[in-house]
Amino acid sequence: MRIWFFGLIVTVLLVMTGCSPPESSPGASAQPVESEVSTTAPGTTQKLQQTVDLTEAKVPTAAPVSFIDRVWVVAESKQVSLGELRVFLSQGTLVMASTHGTPAFGTWTYSDGHLTITEDGIKYKVDILELTADVFRIRINGPGEPVDIRFKLAEPPPLPENVSENPERK
Repeated sequence: MRIWFFGLIVTVLLVMTGCSPPESSPGASAQPVESEVSTTAPGTTQKLQQTVDLTEAKVPTAAPVSFIDRVWVVAESKQVSLGELRVFLSQGTLVMASTHGTPAFGTWTYSDGHLTITEDGIKYKVDILELTADVFRIRINGPGEPVDIRFKLAEPPPLPENVSENPERK
């Protein structure tokens, strides 16, 4: 009987220590948690107390959202044609493409929370208005009226019918 009771206590303690505590708020500290465990003996209840340290609770964080190395398509703008593409390559190259022109290249930098785009040797300060996993909205500040652009993440086009999806084709 003692071995079974000891096994029950050990099991309860293991289950309680394996459970993750709720998300902690700043300044949370170690707090005692009480649990009641009933044994097989009728009317017998034993209280266990365990201290849970909430200051070291590990809360998973989401990966930061980035506009870099993603293909963006112009979804809304008064000054830029819808459907134009922009790619901010990680080494600082800006690729600009449309269906009615030759691709153009510029550069970009992001430093101390400020985005700067350089086109044809002219630097433009850029405000990032919104950045989510699938929306990137900016305001390019130049010598004239600011240029507002809302991009959405581009979807890959389907393969042409004459291209096989199997890379091992013969």
